[in-house]
Amino acid sequence: MNYKDSGVDIEAGRSFVDQIKDTVKSTHSSEVMGGFGGFNGMMRIPAGYKKPVLVSGTDGVGTKLHVVELECHGEDKSLMQGIGIDLVAMCVNDVITCGAKPLYFLDYICTSGIEKYGDYLKHIVHGIASGCKYSGCSLLGGETAEHPQRLSMVPPVRDISGFCTGIIEENEILDGRRVTEGDVIIGIESSGLHSNGYSLIRDMLFHHKIKLEDNLDLLNTTVIYAPLVDDLLNDFPILAMANITGGGIPENLPRCFPKGLKPNVNYDSWPMPKLFSKIMLAGEIPEEDMKNTFNMGIGYCLVVPEEAAEGVQLRISKHGLQSWIIGEVNK
Repeated sequence: MNYKDSGVDIEAGRSFVDQIKDTVKSTHSSEVMGGFGGFNGMMRIPAGYKKPVLVSGTDGVGTKLHVVELECHGEDKSLMQGIGIDLVAMCVNDVITCGAKPLYFLDYICTSGIEKYGDYLKHIVHGIASGCKYSGCSLLGGETAEHPQRLSMVPPVRDISGFCTGIIEENEILDGRRVTEGDVIIGIESSGLHSNGYSLIRDMLFHHKIKLEDNLDLLNTTVIYAPLVDDLLNDFPILAMANITGGGIPENLPRCFPKGLKPNVNYDSWPMPKLFSKIMLAGEIPEEDMKNTFNMGIGYCLVVPEEAAEGVQLRISKHGLQSWIIGEVNK
């Protein structure tokens, strides 16, 4: 026997790395050092920072990956690239909540077969590279792990994870301390479920409560808010930000508030997308469970002084996104 007989193809792995080399290098900024395919990735701190702080975050796309695999079996290029963009979005949108600029990204892809699913994997990497370019960060490296298993039902991609590092001046960090009573909360639209709640969706599909072919908006790609946030921070007094992911608004929005203050959110202040009402009705899901599972149409939140809200919303609209004042800060 040899390693290939056990399911790990080293030559296929080398070939895959060579095939994605140009895609990865296309994301590199002038600060990236060294060549491609080394033991590590290196990057200079961009010029102009006096007291730079590095900000890191890691995340995945959860069972959205498996729902997409059920739909396209790896054959739909746009859906697989969308998973790559989702991965970047989940990490980048967390890192920017403190005001940091995305600097570089790393990925981990675990597959049951590189040779068999190489095209499938390339679509994901292309999506990751696309998300990195849009976010303004370099894809510095990654790992593609081959985990073979002698079972009939093994997914092409078992899991993917991402790791993002950003940078910010120490005196510019948004840590909630500037938030005061009476500030307003602006909610920015999501594209749908983003990458959360899919274990529930998968169960609903399994029990035939919904059909994927009738609800393809379930698979919409997660919005990357980095370019918008970067623009807003240059011109407006943004006091705090929250990425609305697993746990919805109740779980995530309070995380950006200082002790003694809390958000007062009016769920009637924005039009809930029909997708969420369809899920709630089809799954007979209580409203509170919906709010604690899904983003309900709000993918990102900003806390700003009341007098700045109109200008912030106008700027958001210029980025092609809708927003609403969804609440205020209370004691």
